[in-house]
Amino acid sequence: MRARGAGALPDQDPAAVRRECAPDCPGRPGTPAPPGRFLARAAAVTALLTAAGSLCGLLRDQMLAQLFGAGRDTDAFLVAWTVPETAATLLIEDAMALLLIPAFGHALAARAAAADEARTWPADDARAWPADARDPVRTLLAATLPRLLGALACGSALLALGAPVVVRLLAPGLPDPAPAVACTRLTALTVLTFGTAGYLGAALRAHRSFAAPAAIYVAYNAGILGTTLALHSAWGVRAAAAGVAFGGVLMVLVQLPACVRQLPLHVRQLPTGVRQLPGHVWQLPGCVRRLPGRDGRLRRAIRPRTSRPPLLGLGLLAPVVCFTLSRQSQVLVERFLGSSLPAGALSHLNYAQKVAQLPMVLSLMLCTVTFPVVARAVADGETARAGRRVERDLTLAGLVVLLGGAYVGACAPQIVALLFQRGAFTAADTAATASVLRVYALGLFGHSLVGALIRPFFAAARPTWYPAAAMAGGLLITVVAGAYAVRWWGAHGIVAANAAGITVTALLLLHGLGARVPALDLRRVAAGLGRLVLAAAVAGAVGGPLAATVAAPLPGAAAGALLVPAVFAGTALAVRAPEARQLLLAVRAFEVRRLLLAVKGKLAHVR
Repeated sequence: MRARGAGALPDQDPAAVRRECAPDCPGRPGTPAPPGRFLARAAAVTALLTAAGSLCGLLRDQMLAQLFGAGRDTDAFLVAWTVPETAATLLIEDAMALLLIPAFGHALAARAAAADEARTWPADDARAWPADARDPVRTLLAATLPRLLGALACGSALLALGAPVVVRLLAPGLPDPAPAVACTRLTALTVLTFGTAGYLGAALRAHRSFAAPAAIYVAYNAGILGTTLALHSAWGVRAAAAGVAFGGVLMVLVQLPACVRQLPLHVRQLPTGVRQLPGHVWQLPGCVRRLPGRDGRLRRAIRPRTSRPPLLGLGLLAPVVCFTLSRQSQVLVERFLGSSLPAGALSHLNYAQKVAQLPMVLSLMLCTVTFPVVARAVADGETARAGRRVERDLTLAGLVVLLGGAYVGACAPQIVALLFQRGAFTAADTAATASVLRVYALGLFGHSLVGALIRPFFAAARPTWYPAAAMAGGLLITVVAGAYAVRWWGAHGIVAANAAGITVTALLLLHGLGARVPALDLRRVAAGLGRLVLAAAVAGAVGGPLAATVAAPLPGAAAGALLVPAVFAGTALAVRAPEARQLLLAVRAFEVRRLLLAVKGKLAHVR
């Protein structure tokens, strides 16, 4: 009869252990896909689901604009929406991922080290895992998940109880805080649901599973849409807040099936033919020795080299949380300063921000997919490979966000009118939102760079305060400049201060990363990004006036979608931006490959 061990490694034999522990096994165990092909597939799936989530988000914003317009009710909901926005940044997008993906990467490396140790066993030697040998991944889950759920539940309860104080701190200029308080109490549940969803998403990404984490915003926005449409006539703007709470629950549910398949959530049997050693075996990590079995023969006992996962203590948690809160505080500063402006200003800022975020989110999709790869490379000591990956991610992220920012800035009136101008959202709201959107476009490059640069800083799962200090410097610029600019330029001054602060942060992070990643050629990256910035400026300056000659929103946006990329590509090639040339060569190679496949198919048909 096979013994059942607590948390034993979950496979059938040492070869099976190695198959499950293989570092590049995105699919069926034992059949690792080539890293480049796997990253391409993962990026494509992430892009598709992210685009679907963004589309649902646009539908959500269109629905809110049509049902509630840009008045006091919408302002009250947006103050309450600060809670899920902060929770999403802290618990899903930044802090949770920056902490947990490297931690799971080290645990997976420890599991792989155990498999490599098992590979050295002679074929005719009896083996046994000690009673205290546990799967490092399951050990990490057991040590962190229950505590996290308890802390998140307490946070949600405290936020719901202190909603009046939170609203007074976030938006002291609101004439009637009661609707905002009611909405904040409903959205307080997102602290628990977003934190749980962020934890599960980080664990799945570390295991090279990207579909379920990328689908969370589709589920989230679907929950908001359905709840708001069903309850808005009876609850008013509180229906949108209830939809936010329900959408957070769906974010957790959509990841549970993948978690059950991928994560070691339950105790499994010991490998076939392996007997548990009598008593409790104490050995140093990585120590291999022979122990007498019940029949007197010497049997080999082994423990994983790194049976204890990296601790997620205060020393590692504090720098990440401080950076994330400082970054999210830029939104809080906007809401705080904008609450003193005329009614509707917060709504104009919100709608412009949602449109501006689309190119930034698209630019960071590849970084989301490659961050587990970078963290695993650092855990395995392959810093050169990690540096090359970071360099490619930075250039590609810059290419995407600069092209998207040029289009958004050039065609802002057409985009806003096409997306929002219906129902309670008037032409005056369109003009105000479009003017703010054009200022937002100036800071998109900085926001995208910060999102791409922060990942390699925390890939090693070691505490570093440099990103938090850089973000604090940028936040100080945002606060000081925004406090003065809002008096003269209103919402435009707030957004311009935000752009200035985040750009300074990006430059500081780029400078600091060059000293920490030796394989990163900082001068080459900066030169390539500078050429792309020039191409984006020319594309926005030329494409905008040309697209404005078309009066209707849809034809104007479509004309800009053709003109701006064409001018951008021509300028980038003229200034010899290497990224644009590589992209053009990749497109040509794809076309040639497709032509060859078509010719091959025709020849086979002739035969």
